[in-house]
Amino acid sequence: MSQINITTNKNTVTVNGETRVVKISTAGPQGPAGTSGGGGSAGGLNFDLSGKVDDAVLYYHAASDTIKADNTTTKLTLVDGGNF
Repeated sequence: MSQINITTNKNTVTVNGETRVVKISTAGPQGPAGTSGGGGSAGGLNFDLSGKVDDAVLYYHAASDTIKADNTTTKLTLVDGGNF
C-alpha cells in the first residue's frame, strides 16, 4: 500500500519512503500586447514592418511617426555610400 505525506511548510512529498522536493509555481500577469508587423502600437511606439528586408536597420520615420525596417536603411547602405 502506498503512503503519501504532504508537508506544506517543507515543500516535500514522501511516497513509499522516498522524499522528493516539490516546486509549484504559476505564471504571473502578462505584459501589454504589442504587434510586430504591418503597423500597430507597443508602448507608444508605432512599428511598420510591412516592407522589412534582410539586413535592415531600424530607423524612425517622422512623417509617418513610425519605426521602420525597410530597404531605405540597411547595413549595405551604411557601409557603401552612407552619408554621415
